[in-house]
Amino acid sequence: MSGRPIREAIRHKRDGGELDEADLQGFVSGVVAGSIPDYQAAAMLMAIYFQGMSDSELAALTGAMIRSGDRLNISSDQPKVDKHSTGGVGDKVSLCLAPLVASCGVTVPMMSGRGLGHTGGTLDKLESIRGLRTAFSPKEFNRIASRHGVIIAGQSDRIVPADRILYALRDSTATVSSIPLISSSIMSKKLVEGLDGLVLDIKVGSGAFMREIEDARRLTETMIGIGRAHGVATRALLTDMNQPLGREVGNANELAEAISVLRGQGPPDLTEIVRALGIAMLEMAGYEDSAGLIDRHLASGDGLKKLAEMIKAQGGDPRVVEEPGRLPQAAHTRRIRAWDTGYVTSINTRDIGLAALSLGAGRLTMKDQIDRGVGLTLSAKVGDRVTEGDVLVSLRFNQPPGADRAADLVRQAYTIGALPPDPRPLIIEECN
Repeated sequence: MSGRPIREAIRHKRDGGELDEADLQGFVSGVVAGSIPDYQAAAMLMAIYFQGMSDSELAALTGAMIRSGDRLNISSDQPKVDKHSTGGVGDKVSLCLAPLVASCGVTVPMMSGRGLGHTGGTLDKLESIRGLRTAFSPKEFNRIASRHGVIIAGQSDRIVPADRILYALRDSTATVSSIPLISSSIMSKKLVEGLDGLVLDIKVGSGAFMREIEDARRLTETMIGIGRAHGVATRALLTDMNQPLGREVGNANELAEAISVLRGQGPPDLTEIVRALGIAMLEMAGYEDSAGLIDRHLASGDGLKKLAEMIKAQGGDPRVVEEPGRLPQAAHTRRIRAWDTGYVTSINTRDIGLAALSLGAGRLTMKDQIDRGVGLTLSAKVGDRVTEGDVLVSLRFNQPPGADRAADLVRQAYTIGALPPDPRPLIIEECN
């Protein structure tokens, strides 16, 4: 398959033309092989950023990215269903959702990522467990997923290598926010798993990548279209990210909160999201009474047992499931108190994420080291009534200078008013 020479393909796309499958396959193959230099790859990304992509172009680009490396081949008689979140603050859903759904008889081969900027990463949270691995060869990934029905791991060098190269270029050329490029990046890493179904959690709000509902809908429609073009049933839930999810923000403390969900003791908002996504995943796997099945496996502790099994399979210490105190802890605590009496009317969620970043819980570049023991605990959330002097947020930290900046960001994030705010639905809408 041969397409236009790269210079002609760039000009064609720049001028609003449509690239065919051969053009896109040639582009991706050349980027991975190094025969297309970075300056030409960057020019193509910029042309796509401004001109967008048609449905057929998106399907072809995603397919070429999948073919740029090895495909996973998980041997399982169970349906294979995964979930992807576009990321937010306090989003530890995958940590409890994957083992819960796996305990119901669905194979969940979850390829996850790391945090960057104000949002946290599932792998960073999971790696709070001593000895736990998230880097596996395709063969190891297949073995663990086949044998245990669940794995949460990172993208190996041999899985969709085109995505790592293109993302680095997007990051350095200010083209990250292109919906076609976001969609092909996400979907290539999910479709390579050989799924029977995929559920998307599209976050919307001040702590999300998509702050406006219309942008979130466009992203959702694009990703569902890619799934459909590749024969993978895909559905999405648009969920609110105008305040942190749950009460913990950090790494080890978020993992502990995820464990509490599987004990039936999690915060209501986090439990609601986990339950809704779990039901959607079981429905895509063809199960009847999905709600009842999720509820029974939450009540029985089967999800908790599956989490311990997964941790052990990935080399970690499964005792943290029963003893979360084994997770990393911070040395110091500072409490941020309400300066007025009234209701919490809003929380700028991005500022809370930046506060966690200031404490050392996140990273600005992928080379930065993170402190898994630090974080924030929210005692007051939107709609809660507070009295002057009540604790709003507790900071847990090791480095005092970062705590000063975090305290300022928390105070900036909270708004306290005389009247309670109108309630907002946690699940905004569902899309198929």
